[in-house]
Amino acid sequence: MRRKSEKLATAKAELKVVDAAITAILSGAQSYRIGTRSLTRADLATLYKRKNTLEDLIGALSGGNGRFWRVVPIG
Repeated sequence: MRRKSEKLATAKAELKVVDAAITAILSGAQSYRIGTRSLTRADLATLYKRKNTLEDLIGALSGGNGRFWRVVPIG
């Protein structure tokens, strides 16, 4: 069984990947084609659901009470 610190590190690393995928989609990279090859990323709903799950896990493994909140200024 993996140690708590390893699980925490893995969850944080995965959260970075999920955040990058969300950012890519929001910037217009939902799908693209190069020659005959194409790539379509996961939909936002799936990514946001995974993000919430990872944030809850990170909070629990960090000894917090679950979800942590971020403030993003708009404008």
